[in-house]
Amino acid sequence: MVFTMGVLDKWRFCPICGEAIEKHADRVECKACGYVGYANSVPGAEAVCFDDGGRVLLGRRACDPGAGLWDLPGGFLHEDELPVDALRREVHEETGLELELLDFLGHWLEPYDGRIVLCLAWAARASGEARAADDLVEVRWFEPDELPPPGELAFTHYPDVLAAALGRPYARS
Repeated sequence: MVFTMGVLDKWRFCPICGEAIEKHADRVECKACGYVGYANSVPGAEAVCFDDGGRVLLGRRACDPGAGLWDLPGGFLHEDELPVDALRREVHEETGLELELLDFLGHWLEPYDGRIVLCLAWAARASGEARAADDLVEVRWFEPDELPPPGELAFTHYPDVLAAALGRPYARS
């Protein structure tokens, strides 16, 4: 059994007026001023980046969750940012690479820091010189048949994303 703490679970007082709040399964309410806060999921964008030889780029995470594990380049959308714009920005910030989008692979839900992230994933051709920056301590190009096992990947949906990008089941061992 897995228990997660929701983003609103730690809230005790209204961020507007400071009065005590009432907790519900999906929201908090302040009876004093009428404020209602929801624990909405957050959107993220990620890419399976291929080089011209068909290798896949992964980065080793610098921080938790998943510090030291292999990660797909990507990240959270800024407010009012389109998913594709966020994807290009995040990949460039983390790796220095530019992207040519190939295919939209799908969407996955991933628990992350007390919230659920709606992960939108693309296959992309990457150009430029890959370098580790921002949230990564290392980047590495992998041959598709030499990708790390699922236990070395930062998030549980990554085997499914990689399988969608590669067009074949991901090795589960």
